Amino acid sequence: MNESTEIITELLQSLGIDAAYRNQSLTLLENGESRYLRDLKLNFTSILTSEHLSTKECALLGLSTAINNNNALLTTFFTKYAEEQEANAADIAEAVGCASLLASNNVFYRFRHFTQKEKYTQIPARIRMQLMMKPVTGKEFFELMSLAISAVNGCEMCVNAHEDSLIKLGTAEERIFDAVRIASLVTATGKIVF
Repeated sequence: MNESTEIITELLQSLGIDAAYRNQSLTLLENGESRYLRDLKLNFTSILTSEHLSTKECALLGLSTAINNNNALLTTFFTKYAEEQEANAADIAEAVGCASLLASNNVFYRFRHFTQKEKYTQIPARIRMQLMMKPVTGKEFFELMSLAISAVNGCEMCVNAHEDSLIKLGTAEERIFDAVRIASLVTATGKIVF
């Protein structure tokens, strides 16, 4: 077994996936004995803990990002990891709901931002957002998940609005930064493991 195969095996085992699993991306990296595999494994490992977020928060951010990215393998992993970190069914459902709600908001507000037409800012959005009003995970953490998903989805207007809300709530910039870092690394992992 070459080093690339060993790294893939370790990554898959940490995700609870059979070591024999391969898709085109993994096969191409393995055949090329890519040095990126080591980075991928280390980056994934760094998602699971943070100096500024609890392990439960890391798990829920990972889950929301995996849902947002339609990645079934990572959704399964982060659901189980969240449960191991004492997330309850309501916490997990909220992370899932956040991904869906932000998907609609990000499309809608990107449209408003891209067109820059005053008329579109005057027409009511008519998007229900009750989930944001009294989140079970708390207002600050829901804003953090919303910011991370908005960053993944590339909505400048939403990123700025959620970051501003977090700062006003007293959230440390390091905590904000780590949430986006985790979302970016879940997204990167999902490009290879899907």
